[in-house]
Amino acid sequence: MGHRQKIGVLTFHRCINYGSYWQARCLVQALRARGQDAVLLEHVSSRVNYAEWRCALQPVLPTRVPRADYPRYALKMIKFFRAFASLPRSPRFALEDPVDMDRYDLVIVGSDEVWNLSHPWYGGVPLFYGSGVRADRLASYAASFGNYRATHGLDGVWADRLRNFEWISIRDENSRRIVKATLGLNPDLVLDPCLQFPPCLKERRPHPRSPYVAVYGHNFSEWFSREVRRWAHARGYRLVSIGYRNDWAGSQWLTAGPKEFAHAIVHAAAVATNFFHGCIFSLLNAKPFVCELSVYRSHKVRDLMAAVGGERHLVCEHTPQADYDMALDEPLEPEIFQRVDDLRQRSTLYLDKVLG
Repeated sequence: MGHRQKIGVLTFHRCINYGSYWQARCLVQALRARGQDAVLLEHVSSRVNYAEWRCALQPVLPTRVPRADYPRYALKMIKFFRAFASLPRSPRFALEDPVDMDRYDLVIVGSDEVWNLSHPWYGGVPLFYGSGVRADRLASYAASFGNYRATHGLDGVWADRLRNFEWISIRDENSRRIVKATLGLNPDLVLDPCLQFPPCLKERRPHPRSPYVAVYGHNFSEWFSREVRRWAHARGYRLVSIGYRNDWAGSQWLTAGPKEFAHAIVHAAAVATNFFHGCIFSLLNAKPFVCELSVYRSHKVRDLMAAVGGERHLVCEHTPQADYDMALDEPLEPEIFQRVDDLRQRSTLYLDKVLG
């Protein structure tokens, strides 16, 4: 479609986070599969590295990290570094001063919380709003403001930067409201790259002995862990916590790399999560799941479930046991897959428009 373009994808591709890695990989690989010369823009910052790596070694704060877990989380980091090295990336340039950045026909900002002004270390970086980007055209794909509330609004500086985008798409309703209030336009709602461009998992990777429930997230509420334990115990399933310590799960797989995480969800009987990409990978692999909303992720998780019609998989303190049983015992509703297919078509049309 169209001529071969030099495209940069600007996102959080070096986060020690399974979702961040996979959405970056899926988007850049999909663009390359379309014949585009696409790479991830390799921004570097010692400040961000320090914050990211410190968080990776203490990922379940405010819960205390046992000393014995530090080597395990360090090994997980090494696996991420190896995975990063295999991604198609641009020459390095400074995050805060991108003068050495190559020039591109098109830069696509997103996915991830690229516009989240409340992000603890990427928040307020002008580059993600297009400032200093060396490109003929700017677009976003599945960009999000994360936990930055629409009621906060955007001041003039950030609003002006968004006006430099020729095309804008978002992945959640909170972000849509911010863009609409700021720019007076209704942006396209598109799917997260992992759902839009499902990863190809040809390589065999180790995974826990079946049958098991994949627990993905951390700092779950006591009521959530109690009900998931009850359900799993009654059916003879083990609980395996992937990537983060959750002592209420019987097994801890803290060293799982991004590919091992993906295979762990593929082979799980069900998923218990409070993460956005816990929901995404459950949908991607047609896995029964339940999700507890967290303060940080409530916007994007709730909006995702509303978009695909999966609200019954969201649980709260007062959710009856029968609702857990239904969500975890029964296959995903056919209507969910129909909505995902509809959103895939809309997302494809948007990307066709951007690529020209």
